[in-house]
Amino acid sequence: MSNQITKIVEAVMERITQEEGKKNFLIPVGISNRHIHLSDQDLAVLYGVGHQLSKMKDLKQLGEFAAQETLTLVGPKGVIQNARILGPTRKQTQVEISRTDSFALGVNAPVRESGKLEGSPGITLVGPKGSVTIKEGVICALRHIHMSTEDAKSLGLQDRSFVKVKVPGPREMVLGQVLLRVAENFVLEMHLDTDEANSAWVKNKDQLELVLD
Repeated sequence: MSNQITKIVEAVMERITQEEGKKNFLIPVGISNRHIHLSDQDLAVLYGVGHQLSKMKDLKQLGEFAAQETLTLVGPKGVIQNARILGPTRKQTQVEISRTDSFALGVNAPVRESGKLEGSPGITLVGPKGSVTIKEGVICALRHIHMSTEDAKSLGLQDRSFVKVKVPGPREMVLGQVLLRVAENFVLEMHLDTDEANSAWVKNKDQLELVLD
C-alpha cells in the first residue's frame, strides 16, 4: 500500500511541476524593424542581374539573415530610405512595416501573417540599378512566436494556434492574438514590430511570459 501511495504522490508532484513550468514559460523577444523580403526577379531589377545578397548578420531563425543591401520605399505620401533586405530571397516580394511607417508612406497596410498578401497595398521599391512597383505585398506583420515542435508538444500547443503573452514592467499588459508558428528547426522567439515594442517598453531579448488558460 505504501508503494502505491508513493507512486500517486510522485505522479501528482510531476503534474504540478509540469503545470508550473507551463505557467512560467518565458519567451525571448526579437523586435522586428521595417524590412523587405525580395523575389529573385525583383532583386535582379533592383540590384542587377546575377546579384546575390551579401550577409550582414545572421538572424535567430536558422538560415535567415539581414543583408547589407537596403532599398528606398516610395509611397503616395512619403519616402523611407535604407529599409533593410532580409535573406534568403522568397517567391514573392513582401514589405513589412509598422503602423507609424504606414502613415509616413500613405498606405493602409493591414495586419497580416507573413505570406498572406492578397488585397494588401503596393509600393515602389528603389534600388541602385532600378525600381519596382509591386501591386500588393505591404503588411504590418501579425505578432507571432517561433517555437520548436518539442516545446509546442510539451505545452500542448499546435502550429497556427493563437496564444496570449504577458508583458511585465511599468506598462504591464497582456498581448492577445499572438500567432504560434511551430516547426522542428524553429528557435524560440517572439516577434513584435517597433510600434508594439515601444508602447510596451519592451526591448530585444526581454523575456515575456506565455499565458495559458
